[in-house]
Amino acid sequence: MNPAADLRAEAEALARQLPNLNFKAEASEAAHIGSAGRRRAGTGEHFWQYRRYAQEDAADRVDWRRSAKGHDLFVRETELETARTVLFWCDDHPGFRWKGEGELRTKAEEATLLMLALSILLSKDGERIGGLGAGRAPSFGKRAVDRLADDLARGTRQTFPAPPRKPATLIVASDFYDPVPEWQARLAPLAAQCPEGIVLAVASPIELDFPFQGRVRLHRPGAGLSRIFGRAETIREDYQKRYADHQQALRDLTHRMGWRFVSHVTGTPLLNSAAALKAQIESFGARA
Repeated sequence: MNPAADLRAEAEALARQLPNLNFKAEASEAAHIGSAGRRRAGTGEHFWQYRRYAQEDAADRVDWRRSAKGHDLFVRETELETARTVLFWCDDHPGFRWKGEGELRTKAEEATLLMLALSILLSKDGERIGGLGAGRAPSFGKRAVDRLADDLARGTRQTFPAPPRKPATLIVASDFYDPVPEWQARLAPLAAQCPEGIVLAVASPIELDFPFQGRVRLHRPGAGLSRIFGRAETIREDYQKRYADHQQALRDLTHRMGWRFVSHVTGTPLLNSAAALKAQIESFGARA
């Protein structure tokens, strides 16, 4: 099994440990042509089933062509549809596709695992999924999950994607180590088009703990920057404070946009982070 297939299989196993989604939307706001079927009668464009006419049905609901075939009156029902489209993006910067010594997976791989597990639940629930900036339309079903796995692995050539043409729920994964004003410039256009979004911030334990001792040269892959510290342990406390301040600023930015924030540390239980991600996406659309 290749690495991509391994991730897909792990995502399936992770999704099986999670309860079904409670991803609600108001039918009056959500119904539209081309949306995902909900496998039950309701507002939509696609035929669902015929049923016998009932007293409470209006006369104009009778399907006279079908009724003419027999002695009973039949009503033509359409399938309930929703406009739930969920798009995923995983940072393909070399710094995000990096792992510390002894770690099993990169930050990007763990982000991909979490997003694929969520996409599997969404797909089973009849929602449309796709890759943000992937260049192809979102779809639903098992094939959509396979396509999303390919899109996340391929990335977007280190180019941050533009907003989708139609509103969608977005999940954006990165370590978010660039300055917060830069992330604000990238995320603001997405939030303007898509008021429902989740920032998934993934870090390596080594980036939180800063366990270095003595003379150490540090660099971020793909950034072309490096710095040598003579006694790395002397800056640990200052580093951790700056890291915490950066994370809080990112949380504040997410809150101002009306989005949600989920953090994950590689090597920690994926089920906890998957459950947090699921809970945040369920909080959208919980409108009375």
